[in-house]
Amino acid sequence: MDWLGFTIVVLCLLVSAFFAASETALTGASRASMLRLSKQGNRDADVVSDLLDMRERLIGALLLGNNIANIGASALATGIFTSWFGDVGVLYATGVMTALVVIFAEVLPKTIAINAPDRIALAVARPMRLTMYVLGPLLRVVEVIVRLLMRLFGLAGEHQAILSPTERLRGAVDLLHHEGKFEKQDRDMLGGLLDLRELQVSDVMIHRTEMMMINADLPPEELVREVLATEYTRIPLWREKPENIIGVLHAKDLLRAIRASDGDTSRIDVSTIALPPWFVPEMRPVSEQLKAFRRRKTHFALVVDEYGEVEGLVTLEDILEEIVGDISDEHDVVVAGVRAQPDGSVVVDGSVPIRDLNRAMDWHLPDEEATTVAGLVIHEARSIPDRGQSFTFHGFRFRVLRRERNRITALRISPVPREAELEEAKPRRAGTSF
Repeated sequence: MDWLGFTIVVLCLLVSAFFAASETALTGASRASMLRLSKQGNRDADVVSDLLDMRERLIGALLLGNNIANIGASALATGIFTSWFGDVGVLYATGVMTALVVIFAEVLPKTIAINAPDRIALAVARPMRLTMYVLGPLLRVVEVIVRLLMRLFGLAGEHQAILSPTERLRGAVDLLHHEGKFEKQDRDMLGGLLDLRELQVSDVMIHRTEMMMINADLPPEELVREVLATEYTRIPLWREKPENIIGVLHAKDLLRAIRASDGDTSRIDVSTIALPPWFVPEMRPVSEQLKAFRRRKTHFALVVDEYGEVEGLVTLEDILEEIVGDISDEHDVVVAGVRAQPDGSVVVDGSVPIRDLNRAMDWHLPDEEATTVAGLVIHEARSIPDRGQSFTFHGFRFRVLRRERNRITALRISPVPREAELEEAKPRRAGTSF
């Protein structure tokens, strides 16, 4: 009857291999992939999703089935070897079964499953569902015992994720880029989309110092010349002082007015064709501002602070650029705000946004406390640095190249090895020369 015993041992090893492969595949299967396949009509994907929703019972069924198969195979093999070699057969059975279980019932099936978890998960989904149904009463008893023990040791409680769903999605995108399955441009685009809820209008607006505005009291001929000289189609109009914005002039409306006046620009009154200004608070989330642009069917808004003072302007293009990167057309003025140097350093205009610099250089400078590179240096230095001063923080050395009054207009940024940054940060003893 040894052949029957051998047959049962082999069957037990095959069952153990099935459970081992199922455990690796089902725990490593992508829920997102299963949801996508389910929407495409794959019934097995529905089964996998149902099993993953019952993860605790699934793990119990896998471990219970695997251990029953392994223990059964080992017991039968021990009996066979003992009948052949006597008491020393226990040692032989232990050695042989350890090798067979590790290689053929653990490592081999799990290696196969880990290389194609989604495919294996779809293949084993229905057999595992049947197994859970058969072992259902026993699994319920095991679950009750486990929960009582967890409550006894104070381990009961819901699963607490370390990262939010958005951060987990961002991590998945970074991983795909690291593995070469995502281009940098695609990663930046998805990252920008995920950042919209975290950004405020003040993070993407054009500051008032860089705004193009026109005095509404200028003679019509001069005002028309200034409008035609600029590359923008929407221009804020001010009266008495630049902070007093009375409207927004659209170039198309101005051209229609010129045509209506038969080319006589002296007859044009821009205050009658200017659109009323739309003011939005600087602390509004960018995602809400995007919805507001779509709802009002306009692309231009003026940004004000908590005191109602104009801080800048924001356009639909500014928000879209946070997702897709810089958008340039034939009328844009190209400003070289980031210039790489042969020595590996980068010369940056102080007004360059930190997010744009990170995207261009694939850096990770923090942008929580400041919007521009100059603002980051001032925040870290706790002062307005003079020309020639250098600072080292966040793994980079910042050297001020130009300063105009209270503004830092140009900096040189050089990556610094971590060891050098730590050495530079060490306090030096008084009286010691270096």
